[in-house]
Amino acid sequence: MEESRLPPGQYVPRGRPVIHYGRVPQFRPETWNFKVFGATASGEEHCFAWAEFESLPRATRVADFHCVTKFSLMANEWRGVTPATLMAAAPPDPGVSHVMIWAEYGYSANLRMSDFTAPETLFAMELDEKPLTAERGHPVRIVVPHLYAWKSVKWVRAVEYLLEDRRGFWEERGYHNVADPWREQRYSYQEEPGEGPP
Repeated sequence: MEESRLPPGQYVPRGRPVIHYGRVPQFRPETWNFKVFGATASGEEHCFAWAEFESLPRATRVADFHCVTKFSLMANEWRGVTPATLMAAAPPDPGVSHVMIWAEYGYSANLRMSDFTAPETLFAMELDEKPLTAERGHPVRIVVPHLYAWKSVKWVRAVEYLLEDRRGFWEERGYHNVADPWREQRYSYQEEPGEGPP
C-alpha cells in the first residue's frame, strides 16, 4: 500500500528527518502576527495577532509528505487552519491566480491558486495531535502534500495574493516552479512552457 503511494524516486526513511534552510526562529507570541496582503478584495492588508490566528477554526488532514531530497513521510496527521477559512477572513481579489507564502527571514514559496486551495492544503499548527516542534515549523507552517515539501513552508508569517506568478526563494535558485512529485518536477530546467512566470 505504501509503495503504491510513493511518487517516482522516493523512499520511506527510518524516523522523521528534519530539513530546513537557515536557523530556527524564536516564537514570541506577544509580537507574532500573520499578514495577508497584496491583491486583497478590499485593497487593504489584513493582520492577525497570535490570539486571533490561534482562535480560527481548525481542520484535520491526513496526508503523505514528499521531500525533493527523495524521502517521503507517510500518513501524517496535520491539524490547523484551511486556506478557505483564511480567505473567508481575508478575501482575495477575483483576479488572484497565485499566492506567495512568506516566512521568517524573508523565505518564500509561490503556489498556484489551485494548489493553495486544494483540499489537503493546510496552515498546520499540530502534527499527530501535538503542537508542531520548533524545528518542524512552530507555530504555523503551510502543508501542501501533493507538491514537493519545499512548498510546505515552515514558520509562515504572511500570504501575498498575486495577480501574476512570481518565483519564490528556491524557485529563483533553480527549483521547479510547480513541484509535482508524481512528475518529478525537481528543477527549473524541466519546466514546460506555461509552468513558470514569463
